[in-house]
Amino acid sequence: MNDLSLERDGAERAPGLASDRLSALEPLFTEGLRAGRRLKSTDELTEIVGERSPISRQVAERLGASARVVRAIAFDKRPGDNWSLGWHQDRTICVKARHEITGFRAWGRKQGLWHVQPPFSIIANMITARIHLDPVDARNAPLRIALGSHRMGPVEDRNATRRATELPEFQCCADAGDVWLYATPILHASARASGHGRRVLQLDFAAEDLSSPLEWLYDDRPVRS
Repeated sequence: MNDLSLERDGAERAPGLASDRLSALEPLFTEGLRAGRRLKSTDELTEIVGERSPISRQVAERLGASARVVRAIAFDKRPGDNWSLGWHQDRTICVKARHEITGFRAWGRKQGLWHVQPPFSIIANMITARIHLDPVDARNAPLRIALGSHRMGPVEDRNATRRATELPEFQCCADAGDVWLYATPILHASARASGHGRRVLQLDFAAEDLSSPLEWLYDDRPVRS
């Protein structure tokens, strides 16, 4: 299966969608990005995901005109700075400040930023884009996804592997400049890279506001100029 659909399968490849913007991404990737560098503002993203960018337009077609980036993480998986991840859902969002509100739980700080698990309905209405700066083949830790798992609802970590094996698996290989769009709650995993480096900028998009006084980390919406 080569032609995936975001709506049907939970993932879709956009070949070359970011190929003209890779040079603007290079400064985001520095030494020591193990487990990812979480960007604290959108100042570095305007050229990449401004409302006129192809990525923003594709997401807006799915989520609506109010869609904007709400989190960005730069991953650089390479020999000497490598890791693997078992099957899981992305269930955490990043917010400006901590406020105790019903339905928001498991608070924690990563790289000085507040992260929290929101009600699953918020995750279910988000899209994740992964921009590839390097080619990714089967040897180089492509993201593994369980096709259709975005429709399972919340899956506890202890059950994620079992639930993933109930569905067909797909390896998301890519060329430099390709963008993969995912339904944010899709079950996914990745191995350690055994080939060349694998740099990816991951962007989480949402269209809805959070329960006041909670705000998305980037809720000033500077990329929607």
